[in-house]
Amino acid sequence: MRLWSLHPSLLDRIGLVALWREALLAQKVLFGATEGYRHHPQLERFRQSRNPVCLIANYLWSVADEAKERGYNFDVSKIKMKRGKITIPVTEGQLAFELTHLKQKLRRRDKKQLQLVDKREGVKANPTFKVVKGPIASWERTPRWKSPIKASPSNRWRHRGRGRDDHR
Repeated sequence: MRLWSLHPSLLDRIGLVALWREALLAQKVLFGATEGYRHHPQLERFRQSRNPVCLIANYLWSVADEAKERGYNFDVSKIKMKRGKITIPVTEGQLAFELTHLKQKLRRRDKKQLQLVDKREGVKANPTFKVVKGPIASWERTPRWKSPIKASPSNRWRHRGRGRDDHR
């Protein structure tokens, strides 16, 4: 599961569709409607908010907005709540890490999208997040050698038997 902090406009088609499906799964988890993925680290930041289900709904709305902008027809009736105004912080270090990770994925599957991402100035975050200074998030699974920002001891290589280092 990868719930990108980056703005959905940075993702390629495959990434955007995967994000939609994974965010819907996250919504299901946060509503307590599934047994799997309950302890997934990507959900920690949502759970730490005052209203996790409202926050994931806002996140889904931002993904749906990007899909609509591209002419895709995502079923927004699957979003369990109306739009809200809740946001949470995301660090510059987290965005930098995710941008590096996204570029690695785009190098393999969509060089045209990679060129578009490379042309942008600055890193744009998903509207659900407010950008603040700081390192990579403590919940992020990151090997030290992939990190563009020095990792703190709490977020160094926490590979949990996935059999590869290509995390979504």
